[in-house]
Amino acid sequence: MKVKRVFPSGVFLAVALSGCAALPGLGPAPVDIYELTAPTTISTGGRLSRTQILIAEPSALKALDGQDIVIKTGPSAIQLLKGARWSDRLPRIVQARLAEAFQRSGRVGGVGKPGEGLAIDYQVIADIRAFEIRVDGTPRAQIEMFVRILNDRNGVVRASRTFTASVPVAADSGNAAFVAALDQAFGAAANEIVGWAVSVI
Repeated sequence: MKVKRVFPSGVFLAVALSGCAALPGLGPAPVDIYELTAPTTISTGGRLSRTQILIAEPSALKALDGQDIVIKTGPSAIQLLKGARWSDRLPRIVQARLAEAFQRSGRVGGVGKPGEGLAIDYQVIADIRAFEIRVDGTPRAQIEMFVRILNDRNGVVRASRTFTASVPVAADSGNAAFVAALDQAFGAAANEIVGWAVSVI
């Protein structure tokens, strides 16, 4: 698999200019740090008032298990967006925002992450299979996550499903536009995950 860092079109000039303020050799080039947000519109439906769930840290291949933002240019070629990074490892951010999405929904009795001391009924276990900007055609954010609902009492998988979301990138095509599309796609997927999980538990 071919991996390299590149500037997206339209970003080189802005980043280059921002680096002019620093003298050569006095530090690394500036890097923009980005976050994901939990969806503000949560699927409505029934409530599991006594059910407590744990959001496990998602698994991911190495390219997605860090702070780099991935640009996919073809079936087997990726590039890492230069001048921009996630604020933490991507799986940790997804874990935190999924937990927040379940909390905002108000549809379960309790939501936690490992180490928080909840008496857990079910675990939400995700595998991040795609979390990238695709430029093989019209630029778009593409997310794919495989999610399992695990009964924590007996270790049996209650249900599993693949969730996908695709959002076009704004014509600007700079760092902020790329991340905004990824954030919107993640929000759509997280909203579906909450509604589905509550319906199958």
